[in-house]
Amino acid sequence: MKHYHLQKDDHGHIVELRHPHTPSALATWSDSKERATATPGCRLPDDEHRFAPWADAPTDNAGWERLAAAHPFDDPPFAAAPGTKAASGAVVVERDGRVWVVSPSNAFGGYESTFPKGTLHAGDGLSMRANALKEVFEEAGLAIELGAFLVDTRRVLTTTRYYLARRIGGCPSTMGWESQAVHLVPRTELAQVAAHPNDRPVLEALDRALPPVSGENPA
Repeated sequence: MKHYHLQKDDHGHIVELRHPHTPSALATWSDSKERATATPGCRLPDDEHRFAPWADAPTDNAGWERLAAAHPFDDPPFAAAPGTKAASGAVVVERDGRVWVVSPSNAFGGYESTFPKGTLHAGDGLSMRANALKEVFEEAGLAIELGAFLVDTRRVLTTTRYYLARRIGGCPSTMGWESQAVHLVPRTELAQVAAHPNDRPVLEALDRALPPVSGENPA
């Protein structure tokens, strides 16, 4: 039996999911020690996290830029490494300390799970911050507020700037076609889930930015 994403790709094509995920039990969303998983269109609790689709999400660049400018903070100069394109994304930390991670559809790019991010395209004219907000919404269905610069990392094709962020709304089951699952992961399991070598600098930066997890020794 074939499985298809609920959302079509940017060209209007149906996206087949070769190895679809299974949503977690509803109780996992309210337990900070559990890993919770949302799949496209799955049922989610409507109380503890108050998940609801982001009905008034921006529909143009100006809208994303207004949101990006609403919460100013220091942002160091950015320079993409030679031969790479600029990209941006965010590490979104939930109130209970868990971290949001996406599973790219069909493990695109070799990533089983990673942090939401996307390339800046010259014609779009989006700033790094606005692009990060847009990418998190498209890949994870979440409305977020950026709080601080986290780290710049070089990958094969991109130099990516990550921001530290918090969720202020949205619904992970409304993820766009680029993601086949969205997870809420305890920090003690994060290195096992976001296990691609390219994400190691992001994990290290997160450990520097946040207090140690209870029961762990400070680095």
